[in-house]
Amino acid sequence: MGLFDLFKRKAEPVETRATGTGFTAEILAAREAYISGTRGIGELTATVQGCVSLWENGLSLADVEGTDLLDRRTLAMAARALALRGEAVFAITDQGLVPASDWDLSTRNGRPRAYRLSIPEVGGGRTETRLAAEVLHVTTGTDIAAPWAGQAPLRRAQLTAATLDAIERALSEIYTDAPIGSMVVPMPEQPDTDSEALARGFRGRRGRVLLRESTTVTAAGAPAPQTDWHPQNLTPDLDKAKLGEALTAARGAICMAFGVLPAMLSANTTGPLIREGQRHLAQWQLQPLAAALAQEATDKLGSTVTLDVMRPLQAFDAGGRSRALGAIVGALAQAKEAGVDPSEALRLVDWGD
Repeated sequence: MGLFDLFKRKAEPVETRATGTGFTAEILAAREAYISGTRGIGELTATVQGCVSLWENGLSLADVEGTDLLDRRTLAMAARALALRGEAVFAITDQGLVPASDWDLSTRNGRPRAYRLSIPEVGGGRTETRLAAEVLHVTTGTDIAAPWAGQAPLRRAQLTAATLDAIERALSEIYTDAPIGSMVVPMPEQPDTDSEALARGFRGRRGRVLLRESTTVTAAGAPAPQTDWHPQNLTPDLDKAKLGEALTAARGAICMAFGVLPAMLSANTTGPLIREGQRHLAQWQLQPLAAALAQEATDKLGSTVTLDVMRPLQAFDAGGRSRALGAIVGALAQAKEAGVDPSEALRLVDWGD
């Protein structure tokens, strides 16, 4: 060793980390899912899953023109990903669209430039690096601070989702642990240890009359007073907590976040209201998502792609359309008899294709 070798700085160790869908990523994803559940995201509630099913089934029935890659299965996966994650990412391959379970991307001017995709497999996922032109990326609820990412409806309404989750958890615990339908005879004089054991014995005993011997006597040694044997009901009074009203309001707010009319959940719902709810969901929620997916597919697949959910879902007023068709045919016939150009007449009333 030379003299100058003593003054050489030791090279710093190179730190390597796992990326993609490795063990560390899976642990972090599981931890994030646990924290999200306790924070009240409410993805496990029947209300949210019902809305997600409407998105999934509605978009899977869309009429697709211009490509064969957007099949029913792919549309259903895209709708579920948009509902729960706010974005859906698919790799464009020769075999079709391959869904990505996780991804990382680089941007330029707020637009994706390259992706590192995690493709799920049975024996373990693999990681692929692709350009933006090779990836189909659809988002909803995009924020101006992150125009490349989407937000699920529950992320945009976390307080309401937390309220719904807390109410359903509370009701579940009440119906599981509360002594519903149980009755007890009071015992004024008892040690604390006996009272604690008695309280634990009441748990889960529904519909039973629990009898305990009283030890309360008068000063003269007479028997226990008769007021000691009046049974008391242990069923919780949930009417004062207004849990039913709060649950209904939280369900309605979550449904509105997903574009589902809350009136569709009412017990007094009629057929016309159901049709209006389906029309509202298809026109104001699913059709814009289908249009965004069609635009992304048009940009990435090289052909004009159109998606329509209104016709397959029958989300239109058949009677109104028939009356409108009759009026249009009559107006066109009158215009032809009068020598008026029908196209010019339609232009005057702002009627396009």
